Amino acid sequence: FEQTPRNPTSREAVNRARAEDEWLSKGAHIFRLPGIYGPGRSQLERVREPAARRIMKPGQVFSRAHRDDIAAALELSIAHPRPGAIYNICDDEPAPADEVLAYAARLLGVSPPPPVAIENANLSPASQRFYAECRRLSNAQAKAELGWLPQYPTYREGLAASLAAST
Repeated sequence: FEQTPRNPTSREAVNRARAEDEWLSKGAHIFRLPGIYGPGRSQLERVREPAARRIMKPGQVFSRAHRDDIAAALELSIAHPRPGAIYNICDDEPAPADEVLAYAARLLGVSPPPPVAIENANLSPASQRFYAECRRLSNAQAKAELGWLPQYPTYREGLAASLAAST
């Protein structure tokens, strides 16, 4: 939730928190955005990569947001400003990254990439930081205050629309 105390653990998260505090001190709106995707930038492209793999980490989920849903939330915020407001802009269904990748493969009619346990994945430091936390967000405040509803309430609708836009 937007009011949940932040507990940044990585250098990037500390920098984001510091920037957020500075913008809030100036009365700006803050939009917390999770994994952003849309046509040309989604798991659809990732599943096509020759070295694609499904990283398996049980119990881990991430929130996502389609680029068009982010734009719609920004438009509503401009129309109904509330200086200092913080909004999580995300879909309604946080999901494991491996599940989303497998769904993208089904949409494309290809076999999903092979599963790899997180402990055997030999991830880069950046990827290790990505998988170090769960990122489950609530969009209830944006819905209540802005009247925003995601056009793509889950990754399934968003990926299907992204595929349709790219064909």
